[in-house]
Amino acid sequence: MKGLCVISARGGSQGLPGKNIRILLGKPLIVWSIEHALSAPEVDHVVVSTDSDRIAAVAEAAGALVPFRRPAALASSEAGKFQVWQHALRACEAHFGEEFDFYLDLDCTNPLRDVEDISRAIAQFRAARAQGFDAVFSVCESRKNPYFNMLEVENGVLRMCKSMPDTVVRRQDAPLVLDHVGSIYVLNPAFLKSRAGHLLEGRTIGYDIGRDKSFDVDSALDFDRIEFLMRRKLEAAR
Repeated sequence: MKGLCVISARGGSQGLPGKNIRILLGKPLIVWSIEHALSAPEVDHVVVSTDSDRIAAVAEAAGALVPFRRPAALASSEAGKFQVWQHALRACEAHFGEEFDFYLDLDCTNPLRDVEDISRAIAQFRAARAQGFDAVFSVCESRKNPYFNMLEVENGVLRMCKSMPDTVVRRQDAPLVLDHVGSIYVLNPAFLKSRAGHLLEGRTIGYDIGRDKSFDVDSALDFDRIEFLMRRKLEAAR
């Protein structure tokens, strides 16, 4: 199977300016994901989609390809990730002159994944595609559950987000709820070329990456937490 990995990293960031190339334990944040992609045996090309010359320079120095620049319309905080994928796929097919069997996106703000997670997600996608699924993406069991301890305001009064015939008084009795973890996405290129406009418009299945690897960087506090977890992980691997 021909595998394309595209790592998306726009230059602007409202939560933490410059986060994609902020130094994390000696290397820019995006480099951790580039190295993961380069180490995954299923991946043939590692590309970075960005509008930033600074990010492009860091990515190329780390071994990724940056054969195009992302259009400004797809580099704003309002731009959808799905549309960024669609543009990147078209641009990569034109650049390499070939089509791909899967499109892999690694979110550069989540360096906690392992290369083995990428391989397992790709293997899961291969099996799922044969059953008509369009994509596999990382999930984990939710830390909060709408049947048990998530609330919304209704007519000024707090209510459970979701209810059951019998009130759930123990988390263990609540239905399983998953968090969408922005880390690994494996998609069928045909799905990206369809009229779909959102990931969940297709038939998707989750790859359980586990809670310990589910954190990403969106703020200075997030970065400090990731740095702590990464340091602990690297020390444990020695």
